[in-house]
Amino acid sequence: MPDVLVRSSYRTTLTVAAVLASLAVMITTNIVRDNQTRVDAASALTGGDPAHAPALFRRYGCAGCHTIPGIAGADGVTGPPLIGLSKRVYIAGVLENSSDNLVAWIVSPRRFSPQTAMPDTGLSEKQARDLAAYLYSH
Repeated sequence: MPDVLVRSSYRTTLTVAAVLASLAVMITTNIVRDNQTRVDAASALTGGDPAHAPALFRRYGCAGCHTIPGIAGADGVTGPPLIGLSKRVYIAGVLENSSDNLVAWIVSPRRFSPQTAMPDTGLSEKQARDLAAYLYSH
């Protein structure tokens, strides 16, 4: 009788492990799909390529002032953290949050807010679109 209980317990454990593994695969697949959907939507919205953004953030010093999700070393606190930008109503408190406004702000923030601490970046509109796509997808 004890052998039956051990085998039954072993089968139950294997079944539970298989179900948990299946759930983990399903959840991971959904997360990856959701991330790709966000990237695709942000790219379509901005006309930019978020894959170019990490190098641009580092090259132009954005990481020195901002905390930026997914960018190693981007832990600056001078400017606001750039996580969840797509959910905000305003950009820098002065512009309605739209992709065109975000691109314009990234290129020339002082045009919209002369007293802002953010310098004119020297980024091209194309580069700003890449940054905007990244920010809207994170």
